[in-house]
Amino acid sequence: MSATQMALPFQVPGASTLPDLSTYDRILVAFSGGKDSICCLLRLLELGVPKDRIELHHHLVDSMGHNLFDWPVTESYCRKFAQAFGLPIYMSWLEGGLEREMCRKDQPKAPTHFQTPNGEQISGGQGKPGTRCKFPAKTADLKTRWCSSYLKIDVLSTAIANQSRFNHARTLVVTGERAQESAARAKYQSFEPHRTDRRDSPKLRRHIDHWRPVHSYTSEQVWEMIQRWGVLAHPAYYLDWGRLSCQFCIFGSPNQWASNAAISPERTKRLHQYEQEFQHTIDNKLSIPDMADKGTAYAAIHQNPDQLRLALSNEYTAPILIDPNTWTLPAGAFGESAGPT
Repeated sequence: MSATQMALPFQVPGASTLPDLSTYDRILVAFSGGKDSICCLLRLLELGVPKDRIELHHHLVDSMGHNLFDWPVTESYCRKFAQAFGLPIYMSWLEGGLEREMCRKDQPKAPTHFQTPNGEQISGGQGKPGTRCKFPAKTADLKTRWCSSYLKIDVLSTAIANQSRFNHARTLVVTGERAQESAARAKYQSFEPHRTDRRDSPKLRRHIDHWRPVHSYTSEQVWEMIQRWGVLAHPAYYLDWGRLSCQFCIFGSPNQWASNAAISPERTKRLHQYEQEFQHTIDNKLSIPDMADKGTAYAAIHQNPDQLRLALSNEYTAPILIDPNTWTLPAGAFGESAGPT
């Protein structure tokens, strides 16, 4: 019997502003490991959604087994988080990750890999050849800021569209964009049909809604919820990063580039070599060394050696849940977000 055929033991207040969560067969949380995606999951649990209706989906920006742009520990942190909450987590990635797409020359977009309850699947890779040889653009336009669209949004859509378990069912996709983050995100709808929705297709009947449950939340509200549950945030927050994206995010501030140059000099150098090869810088005006020279490395990278070790490790070994009474706010909780405009 599906969720649409049975009465669940929970109700959602404020039906005019919140979706009726009891009508969905499953709820997919796009889980980056950052504070907003954590808050999304916690809100679902506080609304009484049973864990057996929830699954986490994490997109590996560098692809499986590779690391250039992202924090090395992020995949492990997400896996340990899912384990701590007793939830399944599925990884997905564009083959070769951001680096391969960035270096693409006269080649089609790479195949998408995604984990499912029945194992890994692959889709795509037979498109028209194309060339990039440059970094994603620092803009709100997802057509040119293709790291978000190609490495995250399209990857999840591919995973959903190519799994028959989402057909003839009702699914809710949950993501953590907040209006406070940028003028562009303030215009997002908090609830709308998802881009993979095919509810009107007689063959598929794939009902997929998209909900942004923390869209109206402030950063203070997000951290209050995380503290209430006693969740230890991703190590990057304790190193003074105010936002969890890639370690080498294209929107990184001069202080973040100075910090990265101090803690990950080899990858910093490698990215600058790509700037020279492409004759195209990550920033619109400055090279990576120029940005690092304009900034000051965060003091927290020297004050928190255990968190630094964790952040640059492939294995997250600290707890996920602690006593809320002993929980402390990370150094970067309200620090530089340096995110999309």
